[in-house]
Amino acid sequence: MKFQVWLALGILAFLLASAWADDVLVLTEENFEKEVGQDRGALVEFYAPWCGHSQKLAPEYEKLEASFKKAKSVLIGKVDCDEHKSVCGKYGVEGYPTIKWFPKGSLDPKQYEGPRTAESLAEFVNTEGGTNVKIATLPSNVVVLNADNFDEVVLDETKNMFVEFYAPWCGYCKNLAPTYEKVATAFKMEEDVVIANIDTDKYKDLAEKYGVSGYPTLKFFPKGNKAGEDYDGGQSLDEFVAFINVQCGTNRDAKGQLTSKAGILSSLDALGKQFVAASIDERKTVFSKIKEVEKLKGSSASYGKIYLKAAKSYLEKGADYPKKEIERLQRILDKSISPAKADELTLKKNILSTFA
Repeated sequence: MKFQVWLALGILAFLLASAWADDVLVLTEENFEKEVGQDRGALVEFYAPWCGHSQKLAPEYEKLEASFKKAKSVLIGKVDCDEHKSVCGKYGVEGYPTIKWFPKGSLDPKQYEGPRTAESLAEFVNTEGGTNVKIATLPSNVVVLNADNFDEVVLDETKNMFVEFYAPWCGYCKNLAPTYEKVATAFKMEEDVVIANIDTDKYKDLAEKYGVSGYPTLKFFPKGNKAGEDYDGGQSLDEFVAFINVQCGTNRDAKGQLTSKAGILSSLDALGKQFVAASIDERKTVFSKIKEVEKLKGSSASYGKIYLKAAKSYLEKGADYPKKEIERLQRILDKSISPAKADELTLKKNILSTFA
């Protein structure tokens, strides 16, 4: 029952997270007047990629776009002012981010002066565009720690824990928050990896116990070291993901999808390549070696079964089987499916590639 509940929550989070992908329309010198000032109103963010305020607005603006995706009378767009200076200059942009509303059929904009939250921006767009859209809320994948659950969760020897000690008033912590959420989302399907945080204003004793003196402080608590290790690496999404993959033996990308290395076992991979290169008679001998996967344990055992099934199907269906099956799996992966199903099919596809 617990697994089914988590699976249901995972599917819900996946569907909402998919909707939050950055699909904000990118406006350029070439397409600006083809898109803006036409048959729908447009909210346009003029930003600079290096600007901290623009970076902070980005996740809110993505939420806004996702919520207005089906509102055909409104366009949510953005202009990179580093790349398209002429557009930004034309509309009097002097600071970043600058947000302007362009009414339907007009290139005479109205500047937005309100709070830079998805909710406030939605209220403004609804007023100006005559829509009635509400912002969708995505459940957080970051585990919230407190004095009651800290030891139970963090000191669990079966889990690799990545913990942010933060203060709610800390500007750096606020800037990190959307990236940290993406890290948690990327690893939500890994049962032994937990991304968590704790408010040190509320739980000062725990911050003192773990030597926290600045914010945010990030610590890694691997299965084999519950004293905690300081994380001193970069704070981009890719850098966090790379660190966790190395430390935890996972193979996720920044979007939470399994990489091409997932499920690959070096010993079986070598046998798989030997199997493909062998003559028909020799292939049966190699197959008998692959059958020894029954001795494997844990996740290796489940991967081993895929290797065995792939080799057996190769023998029964011919050398074209792996390529055709990979193509079939990719067609399914290209559709909107649950994270659990995507993981299952990606593992099969990765392992089949050894036999292709």
